[in-house]
Order: sequence, then C-alpha cells, then structure tokens
Amino acid sequence: MFAVFAEKFSSDDPLSGLVVGERPDPVAPDGWTTVTVRAASLNHHDLWSLRGVGLRQEALPMILGCDAAGIDADGNEVVVHSVISHPDWSGDETFDPQRSLLSERHQGTFADQVVVPRRNVVPKPASLSFEEAACLPTAWLTAYRMLFTQGGLKAGDTVLVQGAGGGVATALIILARAAGLRVLATSRDEAKRSRALEIGAHDVFESGARLPIKVDAVMETVGRATWSHSIRALRPGGAIVISGTTSGPQLDDAELTRIFFLQLRVIGSTMGTRAELASLTQMLDATGTRPLIDRVLPMTDARDGFAAMAHGDVFGKIVFTR
Repeated sequence: MFAVFAEKFSSDDPLSGLVVGERPDPVAPDGWTTVTVRAASLNHHDLWSLRGVGLRQEALPMILGCDAAGIDADGNEVVVHSVISHPDWSGDETFDPQRSLLSERHQGTFADQVVVPRRNVVPKPASLSFEEAACLPTAWLTAYRMLFTQGGLKAGDTVLVQGAGGGVATALIILARAAGLRVLATSRDEAKRSRALEIGAHDVFESGARLPIKVDAVMETVGRATWSHSIRALRPGGAIVISGTTSGPQLDDAELTRIFFLQLRVIGSTMGTRAELASLTQMLDATGTRPLIDRVLPMTDARDGFAAMAHGDVFGKIVFTR
C-alpha cells in the first residue's frame, strides 16, 4: 500500500529520512480494526520523529502520522484516537505508563490503511468532513483537554493563548471562543496576530507585551520564551496549563516566588482520552465550530507539508488526503 514513512533519523536535516512510497498492507490482530484512511493531519510530533525523538532506531521503517479519519472495517465513518494504551488498562489512557502514540510503536496514519484497537475509533459526525475530522485527535484534543479538563474553564473566564499560529494554539483560540471565554492571544508575527483576531481572539498582543488585565488562565505551549510572561499575566489563584515547550524547557527564571505568593497553579496536560475526543466531536457537531485548516495536500505531496511545518509557514492544520 501507499505510505509516508521514516527510513532514518537526522537532527539537522529531518526530511532526508522521509520516504513516500510503498509498505506492506497491515494485518489487524484480534480486537483491532482496519481503517481506510480518507484524511490525516500533520503534527510537530511527525517532524520530531524524523529527528529520532520518541522513535527507536529498531522500529524503522515507521509509517508516520497520529491523526486520521476514515472508514472502519464495518463501513462506519470514524475518527481515530491515537493514544494506544495497554489492553488491560482502564480509565484515563493518558495516565497509562505503557501508552504510546501511533507511529511510535505501531505504524501510523499516513497510509492507505491503519490498524488500531477497536476501542480507538469514535464515530465521525456527518456534519464534519473527513479533512476536518482528521485535525482533531492530537492538536484539537490537546487543546480541548487543556481548556476544559485540566483548566476547568467556563463561559465568562478570561484565557491567554501564547504563540498563536500552530495547530494547538489555533484550536485553543477557536474552542475557547466557542465556549464563551474571553480570549487573548500573543504572537511575534503581526500577520499571525491579525489571523488570531479573525478566528476568535478578542484581543492580540506582541509576545511579552504588558496586558491590560490579569487572566484566569494561560494556555502555554511555548515554554522558555514565554514562561515569565505567562506567570505575570495571571490573577492571584490563576492557572497555567502547559502541554509543550517548543522554545525549550530550560527556564531562566521559574518565577517560583510569584507562584507561591499569588497561589498560582501549574498544571501539566498531555493529549486526551477517547471519551474527550468523543465529547470534542459532539461539541463541534452541536456548535458548528470547525478546525482551521492551513492547507490540504494529496498524501503524495506529503514532503511539501513537512517542509512548510519545518519552516514555520503554517497557521492552522496541514491535512493530507487519499
């Protein structure tokens, strides 16, 4: 079958290990199902995989891709939940110490077909296209969990989204606005600040700029470059929810004095559960809210999508179709 896969690693030139070609057809073991992929979306995780982060040498060649929407073996339109937990695990899959994402231990979604546990598919609402649904399992699910499960935010609260532009940040802005939150966003790029306003932010600011108000929560995916600003933006008792460190994890100042004196909460958030993915799809179905798609490419042109992400030339999600 056709597939997009990692053949080798390179930290300096990750795309040198990317192959667009043929791989053997997958065989679904007992309890698993085969999903015929109609659309799959690109994540930074896929680029990091080509650098050898989270993917072992002995697992190569590995089909990349975490996110997909398609048709399961029973003919149902489904969205794939990419967190693979141990068969004996029950409860929140993100706490399973043996969990993995598709394309780490199991072949990923950038292919004609992908096999996943039957419990890892959720129904795709008819109102969502396959391209839209394929955006949800990683970036949008991460944003949903950050805002509503870990952040506990509700209509009327004020939230700051750092680093508008990427898949998680744009999802945070759109979901927060749809849920009735007041949304502030930052970016170093003027064009991205303008786009953030277009997709739902109430106010936008340059990165590091002093805000006119203190916020209830900050959604943090940038790390070192924005950490101090995030902490200083919070009201007493506020929360910072962090799901990534794209600028690096080593802080110049952790702001510990401010954290304990103002009784701030620092909350980690990783991916999301199958139940949260189902709730997210239902929210989009009910509200008409839709993922922001930067571009749609045939999977045969996957290299162009990877190059755009590597150069930061993205606002929203890159989607591959079959």
